[in-house]
Amino acid sequence: MVVDSRGNHITIGGSREGCDAARRVLETLYAQAISGHDLVQGDVEGAIRAVIAQGSLFEFDTKQPSATAFEAINLRKRPVRARTAAQDSYIRALKRHELVFGVGPAGTGKTWLAVAHAAQLFERKEVDRIILSRPAVEAGERLGFLPGDLREKVDPYLRPIYDALYDLMDARIVERALQSGEIEIAPLAFMRGRTLTNAAIILDEAQNTTSMQMKMFLTRLGENSRMIITGDPSQVDLPNGQTSGLAEAARLLSGVEGIAQVQFRAEDVIRHELVARIVAAYEGAPSPANGKS
Repeated sequence: MVVDSRGNHITIGGSREGCDAARRVLETLYAQAISGHDLVQGDVEGAIRAVIAQGSLFEFDTKQPSATAFEAINLRKRPVRARTAAQDSYIRALKRHELVFGVGPAGTGKTWLAVAHAAQLFERKEVDRIILSRPAVEAGERLGFLPGDLREKVDPYLRPIYDALYDLMDARIVERALQSGEIEIAPLAFMRGRTLTNAAIILDEAQNTTSMQMKMFLTRLGENSRMIITGDPSQVDLPNGQTSGLAEAARLLSGVEGIAQVQFRAEDVIRHELVARIVAAYEGAPSPANGKS
């Protein structure tokens, strides 16, 4: 295939299917650019993957959204747009359901998009606060033995969520919200007995919850709240023989009204291209005899 650009005109030469795919990639990127979105390498890679997943124009599944029609989360700092069909389904689910599971490998944007959706709800005053939780498996949930106050104890475990918050929201707003409690750090071990109302609640790394912890967390959902649970079933750090609460919940709650589950795969990885190949290699490898459930 040959792509030649002269001024604002682009000529594509090659097979019919190849030219059609290249045209749709360029149309996707052009639509994002004129909407004010600053394109980065990940946008280009996402557009290419979306077109590959959809196939050629002549085999196109009209039930799949085109890349130019992918959903977006509009924040004050900048808009966040889905880069893959799975991310598009995820954003649509977040907008339409009170409880959403995002399940799949690292690098697919599960946590980042969950934080973006929570930030949008908070900015629009549809919720009063954002509550962030994550099982501190490495500390055995015995946070009292760690130095510092509560935030300092759990900071290392919530760093990916903090990174997303500061990336998607103004740093001063994040700091004020943390100080006022409008953004709350709530270790999973401290959630028992609470009812979380008017909140956007995120449980990250949920594959490391036990069955009892997951049930306890799910039943914290209160009025006018949204709950997002993310995890990667291939990265369970629980002791051998202990069932992951995420896997059990996904099985038990499949098809329950008001709950959505979105599955991400290796082709949805939007980090470095090599990460996608690593994930695919591990997904295709046989499980060890003493693997964790």
